[in-house]
Amino acid sequence: MKRIALALFVAVLACMPAIAGGDYFINVASQVLIAALFALSLNLLVGYAGLTSLGHAGYLGLAGYLSGWLALNMQWDHFSSGIAALALTTVMAALFGLVALRATGLSFLMITLAFGQILWGIAYRWASVTGGDNGLSGLTRPAPFGLDLGNASTFYYFTLAVFLLVWGLVALWVRSPFGASICGTRDQPRRMSALGYNVWLIRWITFIVSGFLGAVAGLMYVYYHQFISPHSLSLANSAEMLLMVIAGGPGTLVGPVVGAALVVLLKNVASAYIDRWIMLLGFVFIFIVMFVPGGLVPGFRRAVQRMRRKPSAPGQPAAAINQPARPLKEAR
Repeated sequence: MKRIALALFVAVLACMPAIAGGDYFINVASQVLIAALFALSLNLLVGYAGLTSLGHAGYLGLAGYLSGWLALNMQWDHFSSGIAALALTTVMAALFGLVALRATGLSFLMITLAFGQILWGIAYRWASVTGGDNGLSGLTRPAPFGLDLGNASTFYYFTLAVFLLVWGLVALWVRSPFGASICGTRDQPRRMSALGYNVWLIRWITFIVSGFLGAVAGLMYVYYHQFISPHSLSLANSAEMLLMVIAGGPGTLVGPVVGAALVVLLKNVASAYIDRWIMLLGFVFIFIVMFVPGGLVPGFRRAVQRMRRKPSAPGQPAAAINQPARPLKEAR
C-alpha cells in the first residue's frame, strides 16, 4: 500500500503542470517543492535528532547570497558558483555545529537563534556586498543541458527532479543503521553512549548534512526568485519552516512536504481571498496542536489504524480478539 501511495504521489507531482492549468499555480507548486526541500533538511534535526533549531534559514540565505555574489561580481558560471556556495555553507554548518552541539534543548535553540540573527545582521548591514535591505537582484537561472528554466513548467520539472533526488537520499539515510542511531540519540542518549556510540559525533554529522540540504534549498530558492534579500535569513523565515515541520509531522518523510504545502498554499492562495490570512494560519496551527498534536501525517495514520480495527464481540474485550492466546509454558 505504501508503494502504491508513493507511486500515485509521484504521478500527481509529474502531472501537476497539466492539472494546475496556468503559470501562476505551476509557480506555486514550485514554491511548495522548494519549501519542502528546506523543511526536509530541518526535519533531520527536529524530527530525527530531537534538536530544535531557530536559525536554520541562515543556511538557505547564506547559500543564496554566496551563489548570487559569485555570479554577479566574480562572473562565475552557475555550476561553479553553486558548488562553491554548497561547499562554503557546509563548512559553515560544520564549524557552527562545533559550538551549538555543546548544548541541547532550550540552550541549543537559543544558540541557533543567535547564529541566525548574526547572519541576518551581516546581510542587512554589509550593504557594499549584500546590497543591504535591497538585496541582490539581476540574478539569472541556470540552463542545464540547454534547458530554458525561464519557462514555468520547465523550472517546475527541474525542481521536482532535485526534490525527488533529495527526498530519496534522505529516505535511504534515515532508514539505514546510521539513521537508527540518530533516532537512538534522540530517544535514549545516555543508553546509546553506554552502548559505545559517540552521541556527539552522530549529532554533528546530522547537523552538517542538515546544513548541506538547507544550502541546496537555498540554491533552488535563489534560482526561482532570481533575487536574494536579508528576509531569507530572518527569524520569521526560520520559524515558518519550523512550523511546516511541526504541522506535517516531525520524524516522518511525508510530514514536511504536507506542512510545506499547507503553509505555501495559505500564503499564496488564501491570501488572495482573505486579508488576514496570517490569523487563519494561526487558527490552523492551534487546531493541529490541540487535536493532532503529532502532526497531520501521524494523525492520519492513527485514524486509519482505528478504522482498520475489528469491532470487539459483545462481552469480549478487544484485547482478547487482537492478541492471540499464548501457550502456558510461554506465558510462564
